Amino acid sequence: MAWFSHFTEGGSGRSLVVMTQKIAGLVLGLLLVCGGAGPVQGARVASADSATLSTTTTRPESQGVKAAEALSTITGVAISPLFGVSAVGAYKYWKTDPSRRATLPWFAQPWFWVPGLLLIALVFLKDTTGTAMPIALKKPFDIAELFENKISALVAAGAFVPLIASVFGACGRGDDGMSASPMVMTGLAFIEPARWLNGLAVPLAIGVFLVVWMVAHVINVLILLSPLGAVDVVLKGARLLLLTTVAATALVNPYFGAAVAVVVIIVAWFLAGWSMRLLIFGNVFAWDLLTLRCKRCEVPVETGSRAFTARPVDKVPLRTCGKVRRDTQGRLVLDYHRWLILPKRTLVLPEGDYSVGRGLLNPEVLHLKDGIAKPLLTLPPRFVTHEAEFARVYGMAGVQDVGMLRGLKAFWNWLRGRLVTVGRKTVMAPV
Repeated sequence: MAWFSHFTEGGSGRSLVVMTQKIAGLVLGLLLVCGGAGPVQGARVASADSATLSTTTTRPESQGVKAAEALSTITGVAISPLFGVSAVGAYKYWKTDPSRRATLPWFAQPWFWVPGLLLIALVFLKDTTGTAMPIALKKPFDIAELFENKISALVAAGAFVPLIASVFGACGRGDDGMSASPMVMTGLAFIEPARWLNGLAVPLAIGVFLVVWMVAHVINVLILLSPLGAVDVVLKGARLLLLTTVAATALVNPYFGAAVAVVVIIVAWFLAGWSMRLLIFGNVFAWDLLTLRCKRCEVPVETGSRAFTARPVDKVPLRTCGKVRRDTQGRLVLDYHRWLILPKRTLVLPEGDYSVGRGLLNPEVLHLKDGIAKPLLTLPPRFVTHEAEFARVYGMAGVQDVGMLRGLKAFWNWLRGRLVTVGRKTVMAPV
């Protein structure tokens, strides 16, 4: 399908990569500093919830080991948030003495990780039986999984990652018998180093989590766009293999696991721009399909219509999200925002004749060049059945069938031409 082939192309997202380079670089530098900090006697984490994470520890650990474990855990959870958080919670619960399990944080309580693992089992069942399931029946489950992955990522980024990233403890001896820094002992608790370092580590760790999650989430978007169940199995298998590799290497050796996590972060860093655009593309498609937006859609005239570039145009990369409209000079333009929040930019589309292509799931804007109509913009599913109105509002030549829809109609016309009526029966005409 034409709408599925878009994911095989795309630019590097240079501007977003620069931003993610800064985020990932700061996190890695912070964790390296943490790793060189040597053993700390009676390390204490910043919050009461994060303190319970150490209840299974039977010997003092260096800051380096804690940082390595935190890096591996955050990377693994970013690859599959619900499965990662549930698995970590189940492991903590299993390793903790029964008398102390009530003090474990929320994600290590059975009320969370048992339903989480059951939901993962249902998703696995859907994926294994999906190859034999009709596409029309399977796609609603794929849409539901797409939004579940987003919700799980929000929960993990806001409530799980801060606990794991608070790896800095205080030094010295306090009134409670635990360690305390010289700052606390002299009454200068307001400049407690551990609090400041954890305050820096947590937002940076959340940034790394989001960068890795965006790339992993692309798999859910590709599954939604894929017309083949076998492709879904391959994509899910690749993600499971990556998650297993990060977890297994961390269990073998914390520093080896951290090294593997760093490799994953670096790869995600270079794919960040591509994955962010595909994430927005898939989210718009899923929401339009889920809410049947085409039933209540109207083609706007003044504000412009949502569209994505179907190929790179004047250094604007593939799948850039914007609004297409006619400017005061009658030119077809695309208004877009870099990173969705920066000042608006306007891309003047190439001159020539335009038409609307009617597809199976979504329309396209076709640009006639050298006698060949090529897709220039991809329109979301909200404009299905509104192709003629779209062409009229934006002054385009007309509407034509494209992609699989054109093939299906051609097959139906051929089949209808072969059918003849004999008496009261319809039979196939001889060749």
